[in-house]
Amino acid sequence: MSQHPRDFTQDYAIRVEPLGGVVRAWIGDTLIAETTRAQVMYETRLPPAIYFPREDVLVDLSEPTELKTFCPFKGTARYRDLSSGEDTITNAVWSYDNPLPESMEIAGHVGFSQGTAVRVDLGEITLNPPMEGSISAPLVDWLLRTAPFLATPEDFSKALAEQLLINGIAVSRISVMMWSLHPSIAGRHYIWNKGQDELTTMLPSYEIFDHPAFVNSPLYHVSQGRGGVRQKIGVDYEDNSFPIIEDLRKEGATDYVAMPLFFSDGTVNVLTMTSDHPDGFTTGNLGLVFECSFMISRIFEVFTLRDTAQGVLETYVGKRTGARVLGGEIRRGDGDEIDAAIMFCDLRSSSRLVEDLGQAAYIEMLNAFFDTVTDCIQDHGGEVLKFIGDAVLAVFPDEGDADKARSEAMAAAREIIARLLVLREEGQPCDCSIGLAYGRVTYGNIGSRDRLDFTVIGHAANVSARLGDYGKKAGYRIIASSDFSTADCPGTPLGDVELHNVREAVPCFGVSD
Repeated sequence: MSQHPRDFTQDYAIRVEPLGGVVRAWIGDTLIAETTRAQVMYETRLPPAIYFPREDVLVDLSEPTELKTFCPFKGTARYRDLSSGEDTITNAVWSYDNPLPESMEIAGHVGFSQGTAVRVDLGEITLNPPMEGSISAPLVDWLLRTAPFLATPEDFSKALAEQLLINGIAVSRISVMMWSLHPSIAGRHYIWNKGQDELTTMLPSYEIFDHPAFVNSPLYHVSQGRGGVRQKIGVDYEDNSFPIIEDLRKEGATDYVAMPLFFSDGTVNVLTMTSDHPDGFTTGNLGLVFECSFMISRIFEVFTLRDTAQGVLETYVGKRTGARVLGGEIRRGDGDEIDAAIMFCDLRSSSRLVEDLGQAAYIEMLNAFFDTVTDCIQDHGGEVLKFIGDAVLAVFPDEGDADKARSEAMAAAREIIARLLVLREEGQPCDCSIGLAYGRVTYGNIGSRDRLDFTVIGHAANVSARLGDYGKKAGYRIIASSDFSTADCPGTPLGDVELHNVREAVPCFGVSD
């Protein structure tokens, strides 16, 4: 027995048809379901799925488990355990108890999960799925030829929304959530609303993962790899009603879908679309976007990789240095000789603090110390090059104005001292010693063939570190070479000081608190 042949189709489609014969399901030699009322679902790109009326299942099924998956064409799938004899198969059976209109024929039916011990026997029935063509449209041509040349993810998000409208998809709002590799932001969230010129960009922190608004949102379920979420607004779907739906309903929305955007590393990002058309989205609408989603993902992935590279470089080597590396200065020896003020800021009594505080409290205090020092340096135009144990090395390039570079470095040093005093008053026992020197240094890549470090090398860098050490003995938190002394920053001359591993004595002065 076979079904009638299907015509060639070029649309994304779902078709549910009855199977005219006896269909059975087995676990080993045990018959677990038998029916003459089975349904087969043909869905573009997916293998045919067989559904049994629930009353024709011959073994016990549990109440719905906690597992849910989502489909923008079928709705929310609930899963049940199946008991056969002494064996129980977890989540072996799924059903769409409140299917979307495209799949209403499978209401009251169950399917058996792939990968379980269940075997479906069609007897003499032969399946004849529709012949599929390639789904194409002007949207595909735009994604192939124009979209890759857009400069920013914001430009692409806005242009994508406009193209959806041009292609007859009645979107009133789209949003894209892209997860990031960044120390302080979890991702980038782009939101487009019809009729608004500007795109909204949000940078949620990692606290989003514990926030109820996210945990109770379609974004959470989709990003967990549970499929696409569809909500026909105005229709009561108890299993997948989310708080955001009520907000969209008040804005006149009629349909909502959240689809996964897969990156090549397995990350699941999320594209959402909202419609204000009285009939919402058609199956063809969603099918077209679904078919294009992998291409959309790749374009967003390129933008994300660029942002990730920039974010990682800025995190580990600083904004100015990161820009140089991204600009192509990645070979050993690449760099410049520059004139700059160099700061070396060292935490005092670190060994004793580790013993007194314990490892965890010490790390917390050290991070507070680094936050304070880094903020002060950046506020005065400097850049942290690296953390060396519990010390900070920073550079203030003079950019043609040596006095300004020295003045900003000194101002940063004095602000560090003041802000650390506040931390000590608040109970954080962190103090420091700062050395400042000025001179010509090499600013660039050094290291082995396979492992490079972008840093400063030169006399001034060495002197700043030695002056910081000397300040601990001399009783000053800031010691600077004599060329830092100005009327605005008087200090105590210390004469020519012999420093370890520095050939000539260095004239310097101490800055009192």
